[in-house]
Amino acid sequence: MFRVIECVVGQHDWRLVVLAAIVCLLGSASLFLLLRRSLDCAEARRRQWIAVAALAAGVGVWATHFLAMLAYDGSTPLRFDPGITALSVAIAVLGYWAAFLVAGRGFTLLPSIAGGALGALGVAAMHMTGMASVVGPVVVRYDFGAIAAAVAVNAVCFALAFAAFGRLGGSLKIAVPALLAVLGVVALHFTAMSATVLAPDPTRNVPAMVAGHGWLVAAITAATLGLIALVLVVALLDRMLTDLRGLTEATLEGLAILKSGRIMEANGQLADLLGVDPANLVDTEASRWFRLADGLDLTISHDDPVEAELVRADGDTRFVEIATHAVEYRGRSRQVLAVRDLTARKVAERQVEHLATHDTLTGLPNRARFTALLEGLIGSGKGFALLALDLDRFKAVNDLFGHSAGDAILCRVADLLRDIADENDLVARIGGDEFLIIQRDVGDAEKAQSLVRSILDGFAREMDITRDPMAVGVSIGVALYPADGEEASALRHKADVALYRAKECGRGIACFFDLEMDRIVRNRRELEHDLRHAIARGELSLMFQPLVATAGKQIVGYEALLRWTHPTRGSITPDIFIPIAEDVGAIIPIGEWVLHEACAAAMRWPPHISVAVNVSPIQFQLSNLAGVVERALRVSGLDAARLELEVTESVMLRNRASALSTLHQLKDLGVRIVMDDFGTGYSSLSNLQAFPFDKIKIDQSFVSHVTDDESARSIIRAIVALGRSLDLPVVAEGVETEEQRQMVLEEGCPQAQGFLFGSPAKAVVYFPAALRAVEETAQTRLAPRTRQS
Repeated sequence: MFRVIECVVGQHDWRLVVLAAIVCLLGSASLFLLLRRSLDCAEARRRQWIAVAALAAGVGVWATHFLAMLAYDGSTPLRFDPGITALSVAIAVLGYWAAFLVAGRGFTLLPSIAGGALGALGVAAMHMTGMASVVGPVVVRYDFGAIAAAVAVNAVCFALAFAAFGRLGGSLKIAVPALLAVLGVVALHFTAMSATVLAPDPTRNVPAMVAGHGWLVAAITAATLGLIALVLVVALLDRMLTDLRGLTEATLEGLAILKSGRIMEANGQLADLLGVDPANLVDTEASRWFRLADGLDLTISHDDPVEAELVRADGDTRFVEIATHAVEYRGRSRQVLAVRDLTARKVAERQVEHLATHDTLTGLPNRARFTALLEGLIGSGKGFALLALDLDRFKAVNDLFGHSAGDAILCRVADLLRDIADENDLVARIGGDEFLIIQRDVGDAEKAQSLVRSILDGFAREMDITRDPMAVGVSIGVALYPADGEEASALRHKADVALYRAKECGRGIACFFDLEMDRIVRNRRELEHDLRHAIARGELSLMFQPLVATAGKQIVGYEALLRWTHPTRGSITPDIFIPIAEDVGAIIPIGEWVLHEACAAAMRWPPHISVAVNVSPIQFQLSNLAGVVERALRVSGLDAARLELEVTESVMLRNRASALSTLHQLKDLGVRIVMDDFGTGYSSLSNLQAFPFDKIKIDQSFVSHVTDDESARSIIRAIVALGRSLDLPVVAEGVETEEQRQMVLEEGCPQAQGFLFGSPAKAVVYFPAALRAVEETAQTRLAPRTRQS
C-alpha cells in the first residue's frame, strides 16, 4: 500500500496524474451515459451502442494509462513504440466490448461479476501491452503477485459499477458506477506501476531520446477528450433524431414531408397504408398515391382536413383523411401531410347505413329505404307498378314449426322474389310477412301482370304444400302509378286495398286496384273505426232468444245475441260486424261488456232460467279470460251454474294446450261449457274426449234439412247417440217449423232453439204470470220465420 502511495507521490508529476484522473472520470461517465442510451434501443441497435461505449471507454482508459505513464518522473528517458501502443488501444476496446456483452441488458449480479472480470482483464492486458511498448536503456521487471491483486481489485470495482448501474436510477445511475470504474482503473494502474521496476541496462542500444513529452500529453488529452465529446454529441443527436423518429412512428397517422409535391420523408405508418417500403416512397409524386375527394390540389395547405382516396401499391383503394400544413425542415419551409386511415370508419358507416335501410334477416331494403325510393320515383314522373305481397299460411307455419322455421321461410321467399324480379326492380320487406315490389318502367298493366304471373308460378313451383309442410302461398295487390295515385301514401293505400281483396277472394291470387274495391275497403275501415267506439256511444245492445225443452216446450234458458244499431247505417247484422271486431281486436272489450250485461239481465229472471253467452276464439287468447268471467259473476251476483259459455271447435286450433287450460279454469268457476255448432269442425270427437263439455249444440245447417235430407237426419241421430253415450244433453239449433221440432224430438234431442219458439227480444223482468204467458206463446207458435241471429 505504501509502495503505491510512494509511487504516486514521489515518482509522478501530480499535475499529469490529476489530468489522467479527469480523463478517466470523463471517459467513465461517457461510458455509462452510452450504456444507458443502449438500454433504450432494440437489441440490434443496442449492440451498436455497446460498441460505441466500448470505444469511448477503451480510448478513455488508454489515455488515462499513457498520461499516467508520461507523468512518471524517472531518471531514464523513455519513449513508446507506436505499433504496440495502438495495439494496447484495441485491446482495451475489445476488453470493454466483451465485458458489456457478458453483462447483458439487465446488469444482474452474476453477469455483472463476469463482466467486471472481463473488463479488468482487458484493462490489465492493455496496461501490460502499454508497458511492453516502452523503449529505453532499461530492463522491465514485474511483481506479478501485486499485479494480480491489482487486477482483482479492478474486477471488484468494475463488478460493483455494473451492478450499481443495473439497480440505481436518476443521476446516481451514472455518478456511482463512474466513480467505481475510476477507482478500479486508478488502483490497477498505480498498483501495477509500483510493482514494476525499470532497471538501467547500458548494454541496450536505443536511438537517442527526445527530451520532453509536453506535446504528446497535449495531443493525447485533446484527442481523447475530443473523441469522448464527439461520441457524446453524436449520442445526443442520435437520441434526439431517434426519439423524433420514434414519435413519428408511434403516431397512428401516416406522415410525409413534401418538396414541390414530391415526398422527401415518410414514416412507417404511411408506408404500411400504401403497402410499400418507406425507402420506395422517397422522391415519388404524392399525387401518385392520393386523390382528393373534392378535386383540390394536394400541394396546397387546407384549413380543414379533406377526405381522399389512397391507392395502394397492389391497386387496392382505401379511404383517408389528409391534413396539410407547413413546417420548417432542413432550414426550409416544407409541406407536411398527416394521413389518417378512415377505411374502418367508412366500412362501419356503410354497415350502419345498410342496417338502417335494410332488413337484417333477409338483407332486403326495409321500409325506410323503400319509402325514399318510392318518393324519388314519384318525383321523376316515370310510370311504375307497386306490388303489395302477403304470405298465406305463414302464421300457421310460424306457430307450428317455430320462429326459426318462420325466419327460414322468409329468407326463402326473399331469395325467390330476388330471382324473379328484374335487376332494376326493388324488392323490400317492410315487416312480418309483408313484402313490397316496385317494378320500374311500367306503362300499362300488361308488364305488371307478367311479373305477377311469374311470382305466382314461382311460389307454385318452389312452395308446394304437398311436398313441403312449411310451404306458404302468396296474395298480391297491385297499384299503378300514375293511374291509381300520384302520391306515395295514396299508392300504398290502394295497393293494400287490392291485397285485401285478393285475400278476401280466397288467397293465392293477385288483384289490381279498382274504385269499387276502394269503396268496399273504405266502408270496412269506417266500420272498424265506429265499432271501436260503439260501447262508449251506447250503440250495442243484447237480444235474448229462448231455449226450450223439446217435448213440453218449457223455457229453460235464453241465449244472448249481440246487436249493433249504427247512428247512420241503422241495424248492422252480427255476421258483418263480429268478424270485423275479431280482426281488429275490438271483440275483447265487446265480449267483456256482453258478459256483464247478460249476467245482469239474468239476475232479473227466475232462478231456474239460465243464460248462454257466445265466447269468441279471440277471447281465448287472453290469459285472464277466467278472471273476466269471474268478475262478471261477482259484480252481477249471478250463480255460476246459471251461466253457459258457448264455444266453437276453432278455439282448439290456435293453441290447444292453452285453450284447454282456460276451459278447465272456467269449469272450476262452476259455469257450464257448451260445444256450439258441433259437427262442422275438424276434430269434434277428439275435442269431446279432451274436455268434459256440459252440452252439445247441433249446427242449424243440419236441422234445416232434417225434413228433406235423410243424411242430415242420420247425422243428427249419430250426434244424439254420441251425446247420450257421453251423458251430454244435445240442443238442436235453428228449429223453425213444427215438423222440424217433431223430428228432432223423435231423434232424442231434449232441448231446441229457433224461431218456432220465439224471436230474439230485449230482456224483460219475468213474473210467474208473465212467464206462463211466454211459454204458452211458444207452444202455440207454429209459423216458420226467417232467422236473423
